[in-house]
Amino acid sequence: MARNLFWFRQDLRLEDNVGLWHATQHNEECVALVIISPEQWKHHHDAPSKIFFYLRQLQEIQEDLKHLNIPLIIKTIQSWSNVPKYITSLCKKLEIEDIYANVELATNEKHRDDQVKEALSKYKKNIHLFEDRTLFPTQSIRNKSGEAYKVFTAFKKTCYERLSISIPRAYPSPSKQKSIVIKDIENESLNDLISQFEYDTSNSAFKIEVGEKTAQDKLKDFVKSKMNNYDQTRDIPNTDGTSQLSPYLNIGIISVRQCLEEVLKDNDYIFSIQSKGQQTWIDELLWREFYQHVMVDFPHICKHLPFKKEMQKIQWRNSEEDLKKWQTGQTGIPIVDAGMRQLQQTGWMHNRVRMICAMFLSKNLLIDWRLGEKWFMQHLLDGDLAANNGGWQWSASTGTDAVPYFRIFNPVTQSQRFDPQGEYIRTWVPELKQLDHKQIHAPKEHIENYPRPIVDLKSSRARALAAFKNI
Repeated sequence: MARNLFWFRQDLRLEDNVGLWHATQHNEECVALVIISPEQWKHHHDAPSKIFFYLRQLQEIQEDLKHLNIPLIIKTIQSWSNVPKYITSLCKKLEIEDIYANVELATNEKHRDDQVKEALSKYKKNIHLFEDRTLFPTQSIRNKSGEAYKVFTAFKKTCYERLSISIPRAYPSPSKQKSIVIKDIENESLNDLISQFEYDTSNSAFKIEVGEKTAQDKLKDFVKSKMNNYDQTRDIPNTDGTSQLSPYLNIGIISVRQCLEEVLKDNDYIFSIQSKGQQTWIDELLWREFYQHVMVDFPHICKHLPFKKEMQKIQWRNSEEDLKKWQTGQTGIPIVDAGMRQLQQTGWMHNRVRMICAMFLSKNLLIDWRLGEKWFMQHLLDGDLAANNGGWQWSASTGTDAVPYFRIFNPVTQSQRFDPQGEYIRTWVPELKQLDHKQIHAPKEHIENYPRPIVDLKSSRARALAAFKNI
């Protein structure tokens, strides 16, 4: 009997999984595969909490697939160069007709898939790849000259026009199939893989709940109770005003299509803006979309290069001491230290604070943004290559549609504006909790166990402006 293979990647869900749905439509039997690649995790600087989250979600998927009689094969392959050989061998053993998967957009991943496709073609086998990570297929949003957008506002306008014509709809879950038995195939234990982790049990990043239902419940709760005020609350770091869906979107426990459908379902899935908060959140989804498209159209950003290639000429400072103080939240700038400590203790940081911390490193400290990008990826539960790179290059003024180099956030002013009572700072920098809401943003007196600012904001701003002007 003909049999298909579905290859899970960053798409760990059954509902609205485009590739999985297609893999289960044409033959009576489908087998699932996931390839664990620790060396690639290291190459991408993936955080231990993110890997742990991924493996625990795989456990959920494995159980969900059992109810559909779809066996899941788990295989560790350190290097992607060995994947084509394994895939072709597996297809022979299982008499696989066709292979299905969802596209991964980064350069190394696309190169891996090209090699798999070439290896399979020798045996007259096909791999069918589907665009599942974005609302619109990459390279399908173009300006009137047929070129990729480099400015978000114009990109968003075209997306809005497309959405007003048709909403990308979610796919249903696959149906239950007849029970099948796979013999003589090595299969690894997820419990054994997970047991290798040693982590700080106080770090909440390792405790986040997994599961499609969890993600969908979070989405529904956000749309119902928070979305309409999102434009007012999203920049307040001490307020629970964001969706907290980024870890789930990142490894595909929920899809961006599902997010959009939930927003529009009360309007019969017709695209129209009902509130400022709704529009602001859709804009945020499109920012995520924009950076995914940019990564495909301008693959050099996957190679540790600035989007604006002339920005390679910037003379960054080499200060291991300042970098270490920034990483550990010991800069003496309270809002920066609060954000960096939140990152280490929770695997997450509020988006407004991410921008403040990123700009402080790349502008006030004039340290290479790529060191900050790497540090964030090493600690973020929701670390996404495209979004993290896009955010860092925006802050460092090296990226597409980036903030102008002469616009440099004053972290104290930002703190006073978005954390006026200092509650966010008190949460993560307890040394300052006794200060009032005016002093806490920039203590004038020396505080025991808290450092003085490692840099003068005014003179460091002038230094950054000079460095950028020089190129």
